[in-house]
Amino acid sequence: MNSATIHTLRNGSESDVIDALQKFNDQNAQAFDFKELTDDAKEKVIETLFSQLSQQVSVQCQCLCLQTLRLFSREKSRLGSMVSDLGLAQFMRLAGLEHYSRQCDEESGIHIQLGDPQVTIEAQKCLCNLIFNSVQAQAACSKNGCVEGIVQRLKTYKDPDLQFDIKFFDMRLLFLLTALCADTRPKIRFELHGFTYMIEVIDLMLRDAEGRSEGLTDQEVDLCSEILKILFNLTVTVDRNNLDEEEDAHMMRLVCVLRDLLLCNTVSKDKREGILSHTVNLLINMPRDCYEELLAPMNEGEVSGLENKEVEYDGKNMEAIVILLNFLHERMDRPTKSLKESLTPILHCLCETCRANRSIRKFCRAKVLPPLKDEVKHLPEEGNTLRNRLCKLLTSPILEVKELAADFLFVLCKESVQRMVKYTGYGNCAGLLANRGLLLGGQGQGDYSSNSEDSETEEYANLVDKLNPITGRIEEVRSKPWETMSEEQKEYEAMKLVSAMDKLNREGIIQPSTIGEDGRPVPVSHILELVENQPNIPATDEHDDN
Repeated sequence: MNSATIHTLRNGSESDVIDALQKFNDQNAQAFDFKELTDDAKEKVIETLFSQLSQQVSVQCQCLCLQTLRLFSREKSRLGSMVSDLGLAQFMRLAGLEHYSRQCDEESGIHIQLGDPQVTIEAQKCLCNLIFNSVQAQAACSKNGCVEGIVQRLKTYKDPDLQFDIKFFDMRLLFLLTALCADTRPKIRFELHGFTYMIEVIDLMLRDAEGRSEGLTDQEVDLCSEILKILFNLTVTVDRNNLDEEEDAHMMRLVCVLRDLLLCNTVSKDKREGILSHTVNLLINMPRDCYEELLAPMNEGEVSGLENKEVEYDGKNMEAIVILLNFLHERMDRPTKSLKESLTPILHCLCETCRANRSIRKFCRAKVLPPLKDEVKHLPEEGNTLRNRLCKLLTSPILEVKELAADFLFVLCKESVQRMVKYTGYGNCAGLLANRGLLLGGQGQGDYSSNSEDSETEEYANLVDKLNPITGRIEEVRSKPWETMSEEQKEYEAMKLVSAMDKLNREGIIQPSTIGEDGRPVPVSHILELVENQPNIPATDEHDDN
């Protein structure tokens, strides 16, 4: 932007201003910095644009001024008067939020008067950029009535005349504020009751979608996703074990709505994947006693697209849990650059739900770890079943994925070491056992029912004697090479092995350990310590729960 353009903006007619701004905006639509403008020049342009917006100019001129300010707001510095109290108040006025810059009485009947929707949307976009890029804007907008204005407008979302984009950018603003300003979270939850309003907005969209075979539209999915992200921010720091009766009821209500979201169809398959991801993230934050709301009594003919026997367990409808398991399988199938971001949320969610709810755990156990048959002829990690895929993750180089996959399987095994070894092989689960002090066998610390049943199949019972517990599969008995060696040869080979291991130890490649009394690895100072004080690993029962 040269000096002539700046002069036109300050002194030209409205039509000249429109032409100049249109040209500048078109040329800089993809720009994220304006280094060609000095600090003084940029600030003069910003002040000129604010001056135009304070006058009685056309909607087109207002939109172009705001579009230019939106381009300037992409910079992380040199935001100038845009982040001043007066500048932010100007944006709030144009975004239709100024009515609530003061605390308003909900019973006063004040109705927000919106200007042109396009002007409102452009002002909202400016506020989004400024809050994202400026700590000053974040602090100001958390206290200047912006939050109150958004929550008040949230109550009008049933109005069919309120445009989708206004709702969407309201929620984007609220998401940024709750993500970047922690002090806004209790205000929205308790003072403004925004938590319950947002739940009802999602429920309203779900009820509207019931009458459409295709389900939620792309716009509805986008709005739901933004609200789910806000609800995640509002619940991420909540003490789940210390909720009062009212808060617990709100959480129960939310999980009911999340169940409906899991079951709801969407027009776009890609959009469905996104809303499932946000739903899974939010479920992780829920109190454990709320997971029962994911289930429903089983009624004949209520399941669409699935056989009743596929989703019924113990008289309950497990359709939501089937969707979570299918989501896990789909995430494993989809190639991604970040296995951690793709798998850790759904694994964490399944760990929490299975640990908290007996019915969910037993249903997932039946789906993921069905009774073994002739599968033991192959390694546990070979194949495409959920059990196979999860066993493969037990040796993943990504620590979080490896630990959550192991935890999920361990919970399904009721934290029984013997069952875990049976389904995964000792080698695959050694890391989990070492971390929990269970290398000597035994039981984890989870609280599970004590009843167990022997669920071994006839095929497995016939093959179990040939099973190698380390690899978890049947292996042919091979001759032992030392059987034909003399004592001198055995001693020579043994010392050769000790020397090789000692070299690897000294070079820091391996850290030999023995098992301590607490069941955890204890590093040794010399390789020969490995043959001293070897622990006796106790036998455990082979019984499984149903």
